[in-house]
Amino acid sequence: MNKKYKQPWPTKAAMAQVYDKNLWGKGEDLFYSGEGSHLKYIVKPYVDNVRFFLKSFKLPVSVCDLGCGDFNIGKHLVDFTSEYIAVDIVDNLINYNKEKFKFKNLSFLSLDIAKDDLPKADCVFIRQVLQHLSNKEVEAVVKKLYRYKYIILTEHLPVEDFEPNIDIISGQGIRLKKKSGINLLAPPFNLEVKSEKQLVSVNLNDNKGVLVTTLYQLF
Repeated sequence: MNKKYKQPWPTKAAMAQVYDKNLWGKGEDLFYSGEGSHLKYIVKPYVDNVRFFLKSFKLPVSVCDLGCGDFNIGKHLVDFTSEYIAVDIVDNLINYNKEKFKFKNLSFLSLDIAKDDLPKADCVFIRQVLQHLSNKEVEAVVKKLYRYKYIILTEHLPVEDFEPNIDIISGQGIRLKKKSGINLLAPPFNLEVKSEKQLVSVNLNDNKGVLVTTLYQLF
């Protein structure tokens, strides 16, 4: 393995490798964030429910999308926000998105969400991102989430009851192989929230788990 993938915070190099080698598959575009961002039976329920939430405000809210990927999801939501800041760790992906997607209220930033300061916004989207991170990195992200009023979190979870937050090495894989998944309210993360509400749950084909999207309101 190339030495650049052996850094103390290897996530940036690992995720760049995912896109360079098409480890999540290949689509029509140069960058592809996997079936979870493209299959209609997954994408449509998510977009519909998040749009409903965004439209519930008298005035549009600002959004920070942590781990925006190829932006096949975000492009359906930008028009319902006052400002949309799309963040990803892969520099080439962000540069490509800047050229492809043009909305007056949209900006893209290349950031490592575990290491770098996060943009201010009313609401943060974190869709199938934390599941790829080690507990150390998830904890670093959680500490920064209290600056937002709302969190919309999507995680790939086992269908059956599971032990949450079993640690992994950051990269393309997720905790499902260990029959685990992310629960931010459970140890070691212990996110404190005012309320939680499940927005949508989608059972994946071939018994590959369930995608659960939860809305958290913070104090």
